Amino acid sequence: MQNIKEKYQKEVIPTLKEKFGYKNNLAVPRIIKVVINTGFNPANRDKKAQGEIAEDLSAITGQKLVPCISKISEAGFKIRKGMTVGLKATLRGPKMYDFLDRLVNIALPRCRDFRGLPEKNIDQGGNLNIGIKEHIVFPEISTESAKNIFGFEISITTTAKTQEEGLELFKLLKFPIKIDKKKK
Repeated sequence: MQNIKEKYQKEVIPTLKEKFGYKNNLAVPRIIKVVINTGFNPANRDKKAQGEIAEDLSAITGQKLVPCISKISEAGFKIRKGMTVGLKATLRGPKMYDFLDRLVNIALPRCRDFRGLPEKNIDQGGNLNIGIKEHIVFPEISTESAKNIFGFEISITTTAKTQEEGLELFKLLKFPIKIDKKKK
């Protein structure tokens, strides 16, 4: 099976050059980075639960996560200044491509009631944002040993200038994008 990086170099670059009229390979849109983040709800604010979430997300991403610290206190959300409110990881290079391969080929098909990613998840800059409701769809996580089931967000950043370029890039990379029939 061809991975995403090989598919991009062999198939996507020539196709996008032909479709959009790029003169140079470096002008063709490409994926720069993948950012994975999760927040802690008030029920998961204890250190043990945060540690378990961090371990599971580290297993999924393949690297250590960075804690997100609150800058101000907010009484309505029961947040104090300096409290850890979430975790994030930025993937680039080989780890990014490995993660995207697992996401597209294994995790997304295992999501409950999955019928494809909506076209509206691609913003005007050509970046794709995905919300995963249950982290147990990834093969690194054993469903029996998972104590806390949590969701997280994935932001895939590209160099595309428009939504159309980003959509075409993700379609050619075989992301399961559901085309909105009302638009056409």
